[in-house]
Amino acid sequence: MSGFKNLRLSEDILREVSMMIRDDIKDARVHASMVSIVRVELSGDNSDCKIYISAVEGLDAAKTAVKGLTSATGMIRRELADRLHLKRAPDLKFIADNSIEYSAKLISEMEELEKLRKNEKQKSSDND
Repeated sequence: MSGFKNLRLSEDILREVSMMIRDDIKDARVHASMVSIVRVELSGDNSDCKIYISAVEGLDAAKTAVKGLTSATGMIRRELADRLHLKRAPDLKFIADNSIEYSAKLISEMEELEKLRKNEKQKSSDND
């Protein structure tokens, strides 16, 4: 049962921090790029929380956003405790991740392969 509660709290943290990034955090480093929370890892005792941040612009933009979020950690913890009715909010650690950039690269490569496949199919049908 503890695993379910931990997973539910992780999802709640993801949702609330995403809303805070969108609405409450005014740091220009965070809003300079399209920032998303990729995943949240919560320790078994709910005392530590790793939040993975990714940006469409790449890893450097995500690292810049992490610096801004790290400076706002106190406010984010206070708001989390208030919004989620927690006695003690977990310690937050923001980590830059390049998964959105990697996904965009994979999609463009797949589209390129699809174009090549269509060209080959068209050439073979023209030869018949």
